[in-house]
Amino acid sequence: MPRHPDPDLEQRILGAASRLWARGGEKALTMRAVAKAAGTTTPTVYERYRDRDDILRALRLKTRRELFAALSVTRTLREAFERQLEFALENSHAYEVLFDGVAKSPSLHEPWPSFNLMRDRIAKRLGGTPRQHTRLMLAVWSLMHGTAMLIIRGGFEGVLRTQTIHACLDAFDGILDSAARSKRLAQSAPKWPSDLILGEGKQSRVGNGDAGRKKAKSRVRKLQR
Repeated sequence: MPRHPDPDLEQRILGAASRLWARGGEKALTMRAVAKAAGTTTPTVYERYRDRDDILRALRLKTRRELFAALSVTRTLREAFERQLEFALENSHAYEVLFDGVAKSPSLHEPWPSFNLMRDRIAKRLGGTPRQHTRLMLAVWSLMHGTAMLIIRGGFEGVLRTQTIHACLDAFDGILDSAARSKRLAQSAPKWPSDLILGEGKQSRVGNGDAGRKKAKSRVRKLQR
């Protein structure tokens, strides 16, 4: 009898990959291990994905789509912020894979729809263009991600988990209120470099050109004096 296609196979493969990565990182994520964890064969996995990097890319894109779908139904910045925390804690394995090497290629040059959704909302609240608020969005993003990973990796439960989430939400409100009063986030660092672009797909870059490296070295030398 002919085999019937398994509609859940790709989901099982990606789910197995995210669990393996979260438990043991790169060393744990072999095609054979993924096949075993997904309840299928290694050749079957290769029929769908070229290699481990192809699996990780598919998992990142799937997680980004799901996170964006979760944030899209929110109405306010705070709701979106809170929903991203909930998503991270409900999908901890996939979330960890999503942010592993997020600022490196190929992840850096892939779509970041949730980052852009929240940055767009910040621009609507404060005025100006979304790109003008990338530094503020980076602060918000760091707060969300740091809180999520502290809870996940730290094993926070019960009252500690609840208090940590609300402490993070209160800090978020404080950051946005402060930015709304001054129309921007107070800035201690040098001016945001033009070659540091986030969340814009192929246009994204992290500002590590020669000029950026020279300035960084200069600042380090000054601190060492």
